[in-house]
Amino acid sequence: MRLAIALSFGLALIGPAGAVIILDSTWAEEGGREGSEAAGFGAHIALANEPQFDALISFSTDGDTWGECSGTWIGNDADRDVAYVLTAAHCFGASDRATMYAYRTQGGTVLTGIDTVIHPAWTGDLAWRTGYDLAIVRLKGHVTDAGPQPVLYAGNNEKNRVLTFVGFGSRGIGGTGQHPAFYGPSNQREEKAAAVGRIERIEPAVLPLPKRKRNVDAGNYLGVMLFPEDGSMGNPYGGPNKPVSRLAGLLGSGDSGGSAWIQMTDGSWAVAGINSNGSGSAEYGDESWFVRVSLHAEWIASVFPDAIFVED
Repeated sequence: MRLAIALSFGLALIGPAGAVIILDSTWAEEGGREGSEAAGFGAHIALANEPQFDALISFSTDGDTWGECSGTWIGNDADRDVAYVLTAAHCFGASDRATMYAYRTQGGTVLTGIDTVIHPAWTGDLAWRTGYDLAIVRLKGHVTDAGPQPVLYAGNNEKNRVLTFVGFGSRGIGGTGQHPAFYGPSNQREEKAAAVGRIERIEPAVLPLPKRKRNVDAGNYLGVMLFPEDGSMGNPYGGPNKPVSRLAGLLGSGDSGGSAWIQMTDGSWAVAGINSNGSGSAEYGDESWFVRVSLHAEWIASVFPDAIFVED
């Protein structure tokens, strides 16, 4: 069993901010130090702002504070004035609706929600249903300022590939975990950031699904770990025990619902995961988990038939 922690919830417990937990060394190289904790995230902010990640959508409950949850625009309805956003189901409580949030695109357009379609296998329990923590929000109006329509990964070749995850969650470093000191000025709290990780773990789906009330993990998620730079920590999955790059990291509170991407052999990008939750306190040796998108291609297409899928 995995232990879901506080950072798993879309409404960050210590406030939304620029996303991700990063390597201590990269933080220092980028100018982070005591008294200037927020200065060390430049490379991760730059990565998130590369054009292939323009489809990220920021959520706000009051229209003033953004990044309380994240989602990814996956296309517009050609016949209706409706856009579709893929996100985490746990961003919405049992009685919450799409209208609880405003939705802001990369280009700054703010749209309202029409309704939310929750995956039928989601039970509200992150401890057992991480792989089904999935929802699609229908927005009123077309998204026209978030780049080209993203491609969703429907293959089965994720293991050991580099996953790039993007969101608006809390900041921190591997040596200490997330902390408000890394937030910086309030205008930085709405900046998206990204980090990368090697896909160390693919938890297979348990099919048929366990009964809703049984404490059995249903699987179907991807896992990445954050290792110290010196290789002093073992890898429980048998792979390398050093960071995959200087941009390695973990999810932070508020990153929920954002997208995790892999690069195809032709250089294009595809959404392979949805940011869900993680273990521990988001420090070295902890793990972040992502809904594995590939198993859900049929369900996504049933809600939004014009979604684009790719395998490789």
